[in-house]
Amino acid sequence: MNQLAVWYLMRASGAVALLLLTLVSALGIATVSRWRPGRVPRFVTLGLHRNISLLAVTFLLVHVISAIVDPYAAVRLAAVVIPMPSGKYGLWLGLAALAFDLIVALVVTSLLRHRIAPRLWRGVHWAAYLAWPVALLHGAGMGTDSGAPWMLAIDAACVALFAIAVALRLMNAPSGATKHLAPRLRSAP
Repeated sequence: MNQLAVWYLMRASGAVALLLLTLVSALGIATVSRWRPGRVPRFVTLGLHRNISLLAVTFLLVHVISAIVDPYAAVRLAAVVIPMPSGKYGLWLGLAALAFDLIVALVVTSLLRHRIAPRLWRGVHWAAYLAWPVALLHGAGMGTDSGAPWMLAIDAACVALFAIAVALRLMNAPSGATKHLAPRLRSAP
């Protein structure tokens, strides 16, 4: 594969991974909120969340591998997992490593969900609320297309979808949500 193809693959897989991560986050919020469109059974929303999560992780891995292979990007393997800003894109690459680490923790705990305490699983899954904006910031600050109109449109759409999901979650939370949110989340799957 030539260098230009790897570069395009890295850019495209990053944009698709961001879109899918946004959708996964919104579906996760919908699942916790027990929201579902019409009479669709709840397992459909949960199944979509799981399957799109797998797809998002696949595109994320393609993005990471192509960033390592691309000689122009020159991302070292250690920089993928150690959020340590250095070099030309240090801060943005550090944010990428942090988002990647959080997503790996989400995947590992999801795979071990039936072997770990539910409270631990939920606690780690709260990291999704941090992984998404960190990944968004990584994409917005790094890369040749970060200021391109099409990438700005993708970023805006992702922010809008995530904001709508969070707003709906907060609107559907019981009054005095700070007191009642924790018991409600304990009963969530």
